[in-house]
Amino acid sequence: MAVSQCIYPTRYYTVLRNCPCGNTIEIYECRLLWFRFIQRESKSMTEDINHLRRRFVGAAALTMAAQLGGIGGARAQSSNQAPSRLSAVTLGTNSSFASLKQVNAGVLNIGYAEVGPTNGAPVILLHGWPYDIHTYVDVAPLLAQAGYRVIVPYLRGYGTTRFLSSDTPRNGQQSAVAVDGIALMDALKIEKAVVAGCDWGARTANILAALWPERVKAMVSVSGYLIGSPEANQMPLPPKAELQWWYQYYFATERGHAGYEKYRRDFARLIWELASPKWNFDDATFNRSAAAFDNPDHVAIAIHNYRWRLGLAEGEAQYDALEKRLAEFPVISVPTITLEGDANGAPHPDPAAYAKKFPGKYEHRLITGGIGHNLPQEAPQAFAQAVVDVARA
Repeated sequence: MAVSQCIYPTRYYTVLRNCPCGNTIEIYECRLLWFRFIQRESKSMTEDINHLRRRFVGAAALTMAAQLGGIGGARAQSSNQAPSRLSAVTLGTNSSFASLKQVNAGVLNIGYAEVGPTNGAPVILLHGWPYDIHTYVDVAPLLAQAGYRVIVPYLRGYGTTRFLSSDTPRNGQQSAVAVDGIALMDALKIEKAVVAGCDWGARTANILAALWPERVKAMVSVSGYLIGSPEANQMPLPPKAELQWWYQYYFATERGHAGYEKYRRDFARLIWELASPKWNFDDATFNRSAAAFDNPDHVAIAIHNYRWRLGLAEGEAQYDALEKRLAEFPVISVPTITLEGDANGAPHPDPAAYAKKFPGKYEHRLITGGIGHNLPQEAPQAFAQAVVDVARA
């Protein structure tokens, strides 16, 4: 397994590959002890090595470990803070959220799940298309157990989220969805939060962190940097790359609009299968999420989003200034962990292509074990661990 880039470049120099503890380590405590080991000329090498080993055995007993790559790729992390290693979770342990709440926020009445202590540090988890809040049904309890206040909203066009006015355009452009996130934070009186997401949710998290860094403590993003622009999307891709976006071109036609309206569940299931070819989800798992697509605005939002990306649908003038800033592809300076599954069948950029977009504390993790596009639901412990780790950056 490749060792990932360190998330704390200002505190660590490099990964210590031959530490006396016997592990490949990427931790502050070890670096301090290693320098002490070098500098202590009055003590024998054997004594210092034993001291290091005792410290690391203690850290392991306290389960202070940070996951640095694929599932099962943990390395020890020593810290003066409370243990940060999350408990293991069996997929499907949780099938639903205990209850949903509603709140007026901006142009929407947003439906959302909330778990964890009300005075906990807030974390907002954002789903994508064609998924819903159940993407985080196993992630949220892990974070709640770790003391976080977890908010999982339905995006516009999903589940119980509704527009407050029938006159509001059913707009799916990227900045509009991000403004919904700020409106939700305002409505819930959340000044600053960790934001995390995948697919549309990752893009929304990117935009929140890029345009409102004062509201974002840290970010976890599946597939990295996903901010786009209709202008940039005018550039054609090689044929094999274009093939991956077949549904986008289908949605550009009225036949595609009608087809998605008629077959939205069949369509969504096909996307799930293509995007996560090794995820053996069952009918009950799919059906729980598919219910969210019965939202009366779902088709309109999805179709507008993909047409807007290609410049085939207009956005709203009120978002023009934001889109102008996004078209410059701004960097994201908040502490960030990006994740990628080793079996992601959906279009996604190579991590090397976006690494420089994160000039602050940054780490990329490859999650192994046949993990596809819907990473939080397929690998909930790895995703939740990333949230905990980046929140402590």
